[in-house]
Amino acid sequence: MWVWLRMVLAVVVALLPGGFPLLLAYVTSRTLWSRWRMAQEQAEGREVTLRDVVATLHFKDLVREARAAL
Repeated sequence: MWVWLRMVLAVVVALLPGGFPLLLAYVTSRTLWSRWRMAQEQAEGREVTLRDVVATLHFKDLVREARAAL
């Protein structure tokens, strides 16, 4: 199923004028979700906030996720 979603995203980005912001939203949400799960695993019982997750993000991580998405 993920392969089909990737193909659809590639077509949307190529054909639709608003496709690139859609791709950015997908990549950002995918990256935040994976970082959120990692932060919860490493939290050892304390509460994880969105600020903790965003503080660990780097631009290279977003680029890596974008490449993995396509």
